[in-house]
Amino acid sequence: MSQLADEPRLRVVVFCASAEGDDSSLMALAREVGVEIAERGAGLVYGGGRVGLMGAVADGALSVGGEVIGVIPQQLVDREVAHLGLSELVVTESMHERKAAMAELADGFIALPGGFGTLEEVVEILTWNQLGIIQMPVVFCDVSMGDSSFWAPFIGFCDHAVAAGVLRERHRKMMQWTDRAATAVDIALSAAPDVAPKWKDFPPRP
Repeated sequence: MSQLADEPRLRVVVFCASAEGDDSSLMALAREVGVEIAERGAGLVYGGGRVGLMGAVADGALSVGGEVIGVIPQQLVDREVAHLGLSELVVTESMHERKAAMAELADGFIALPGGFGTLEEVVEILTWNQLGIIQMPVVFCDVSMGDSSFWAPFIGFCDHAVAAGVLRERHRKMMQWTDRAATAVDIALSAAPDVAPKWKDFPPRP
């Protein structure tokens, strides 16, 4: 995708771990996603760290001249984990402000492997889509781990929630999935699935 001078730049938010993980394929995937975003002329928005998968995705985009915007709370800057070689580093007062600022910059979202923080961030974005607050693509980018994959247990949980009747199938389908970095970026830069908000089919109040 070429970037014309008078066109606004599309930006992809990537949620991912601040740890490297025990499998080298995690870091390789993060770096590849960063490269793919930049090579399409899009900007990368991420959590602003220099370590783990965070650092790898940023360094991947920077290695091919990409725009990289980090958004990080002051608390983590004070702990010296901020990446100081970015196009822009936005420092917020709190984690809540960090997430809001990242969403404001976003055109699409990719969730790479991560822990509590990554899961919390991407689930909040799915919830905003479910409620009709935003309508943006969300894709889980995966790696094989033994005879399964990193995101398989969480996706299985969501399928279980559909079977239990507490999550609608149409909202489950907002969770797109791929094990290819290039495909993840394609999805994140595409239109979001056209999904009716959660309350659309509720009966009117008597």
